[in-house]
Amino acid sequence: MNDAPDISVRLGKLRLKNPVMLASGTSGYGEEYARFIDLSQVGGIVVKGTSLEPRLGNPPARIYETAGGMLSSVGLQNVGVERFIREKLPFLRGFDTRVIVNIFGNSVEEYVEVARRLDGVEGVSALEMNISCPNVKEGGMLFGVDAGQTYQVVKSVRGATTLPLMVKLSPNVTDVTSIARAAVEGGAEILSLINCLSGMAVDIKSRRPFLGNVVGGLSGPAIKPVALRMVWEVYHARLGVPIVGIGGITTVVDAIEFILCGASAVQIGTANLIDPLTSIKVAGGLRRYCQENVINHISELVGILNDIHEDRMVC
Repeated sequence: MNDAPDISVRLGKLRLKNPVMLASGTSGYGEEYARFIDLSQVGGIVVKGTSLEPRLGNPPARIYETAGGMLSSVGLQNVGVERFIREKLPFLRGFDTRVIVNIFGNSVEEYVEVARRLDGVEGVSALEMNISCPNVKEGGMLFGVDAGQTYQVVKSVRGATTLPLMVKLSPNVTDVTSIARAAVEGGAEILSLINCLSGMAVDIKSRRPFLGNVVGGLSGPAIKPVALRMVWEVYHARLGVPIVGIGGITTVVDAIEFILCGASAVQIGTANLIDPLTSIKVAGGLRRYCQENVINHISELVGILNDIHEDRMVC
């Protein structure tokens, strides 16, 4: 039995002590969540989406529980990049974990300016570009469903920062590999996928949409099969950058499935709202799995399923 498996990961220039990150939008800026876990035990925290100016977000209702998940329509409410640097980041600097800032904008220029202001700021380890949010009317997913726009916005941001650049991909596309390729050609060093699926809920009493924004993002265990398939497809495209798997991870088994499909690391989101200890349990479970299966380094598991020949894919 292997006594000390290595579960640290390297995502381009970004190094994590373990492959488990807290997904953007599910742990805020870490302050509330730190009452439940020691943030130093996770590989990284991806803070909630950060824009150039503060945003109030969408009108209520913002959350709706579904079978196997939830719909959310917060609308990227946040304090803006300057207040984040001044008021939120100092708290996160107190933990031994990587801080990845999820950024977004309504225009290429806004993305670029947010990235520029975060470049070189102490305590910021990387950026995650949100080009895939399904519950805002401007920006967000508009950039992530067109390969040309994806390339342009990623290339522009790449020129504005020296930080490792992760691009978060939308599942609401016909061919995720074409968007992934455009992101890499634009300068993405890491790809994270998937963001939420677009969905809605109806209140039969009022006969109106339940969410104030009508449409929201579906997350949770219900989307895991879609996420696994898309991670597998992007890894199989051999784009030469590491992948971070997201979507319905609640147990260590889920995380291992993503790694076997090609993810080098994972982000946990909705499950944190059910059990705040999920990320810690998954990280510990990955270490035990490697130890019990005599795996020296967790990277040995990445993409094993891709030995299956393409012609064996079925509908």
